[in-house]
Amino acid sequence: MMQSSERPDTPCVAVCSTGMGDDVCKGCQRTMLEVAHWVMLSDAEKEVVWLRLEQYWADQGKTPPWLKRGK
Repeated sequence: MMQSSERPDTPCVAVCSTGMGDDVCKGCQRTMLEVAHWVMLSDAEKEVVWLRLEQYWADQGKTPPWLKRGK
């Protein structure tokens, strides 16, 4: 798992599908509520989300999309 200091401010990759009605974003895999409330979540709450997302992408055998930004 990544260290929190290596993570960007948000897992958002500007491919959000929650605004189109998806319950889970196709870009980053956060829920609609996690996307909407990200800036209000505590560091501990964000850590729970980060760990779940990192495990999701590891289980998929893929690099998390936020690590590909700007490439």
